[in-house]
Formats: sequence, C-alpha cells, structure tokens
Amino acid sequence: MKGKYLGTGRRDQKLKTRDRILASTQDIIGKKKEFTLEDVAKQANISRATIYRYYSSIDILTAEAVLDLNTKSSEEIIEEVKNLNLKQAILAIQEYYNNLTIDHEAGFRKYMSVVLNAEQSTKMRGARRKKTLLMLLQDRRKDMSPEQMEKLANMATILMGIEPFVVTKDVCHLDNEQSKEILSWSLDRILDTVLT
Repeated sequence: MKGKYLGTGRRDQKLKTRDRILASTQDIIGKKKEFTLEDVAKQANISRATIYRYYSSIDILTAEAVLDLNTKSSEEIIEEVKNLNLKQAILAIQEYYNNLTIDHEAGFRKYMSVVLNAEQSTKMRGARRKKTLLMLLQDRRKDMSPEQMEKLANMATILMGIEPFVVTKDVCHLDNEQSKEILSWSLDRILDTVLT
C-alpha cells in the first residue's frame, strides 16, 4: 500500500510542478518577450535541473503552454458534468476533448511533432484527459479498486484527443464527424460492459 501511495503522491507532485511551469510560461508569453527555459524556471521558482527534467526544449514547452491556454482545467470539466450519470459524464468528457482536438488540430499536430522529434529519453506530456477521468472516477466509483480506475481511465483516454484522430483521419480516411462518431460509439460500447 505504501508504494502505491508514494507513486500517486509523486505523480500528483509532478503534475503540480508541470502546471506551475506552464502557468509561468503563459505569464511570460503574455509579456511578449523572448525567454529561455532558465527564465521559466526562475519564474516558476524551480531549479534549472527540474525544468530540464520536464521539458528538453523551449519549443516543446511553448507549444504545450499555448495549447494549455485553450484547455479547461480538469476541475472545470468535472463541474460541467456533475449532474450526468457516470457513463454520460465520461462520454461528455470525451466529447469535450475531441471537440478541442478538432478546434485546435493544427496546434495539437504541431505539438505532437515537436514532442516526437525531441531528443529526450522521457517524453512527459500533460495527461489532462487521464487526470480528468481519474478525478471523476475517484469521486463517483467508490466500489472500484484503484487498479480498475486506472485501467478504465487509460482505456477511455485512448479514445479521445489528437492521437485517435490521427488514426481515424490519416489511416481510416474519416472526416471529423465520422471520427467523433466512431470514437464515441467505441467508448459507449466499452462503458456498457465495464460499468455494469
């Protein structure tokens, strides 16, 4: 149990540090001046070594920070789905992230390109979708084990955001609406099985 708690605590701390880095970057971007990773580290009150553990280049950080400006927080999304049953809430979260993907597809593709081409051993990304889903599940499904919640959040995450849109559009040659429909249909069928 202790190991699981420490793993969760470390993950939460990493997400908080990442959020501080993004907020500091957005603040600097808002001032419309040139900046470096070291400038962001100073603004975020973290060490130079810490920022390099999260972002290997200013390009990756800037791309993510700009996309983050257009994204609701997990808390805001959870608030919006609070009156829906669990299945409807998960599908609404999927719809939010898939619409966000469509609205900012070029930016997300650029961000993916920058991240995938970066020379770094660990490609840490924001994990907003998974964080939102885990928050929802932890609040609503007291009967699920942490392992079951993790599996469900991982599975649902696979069916939302830019990555499945790359597959549905580039490989399957579907348009945006067809992509949303097949992803929603898939998640709906899985939830029918998992949540019963």
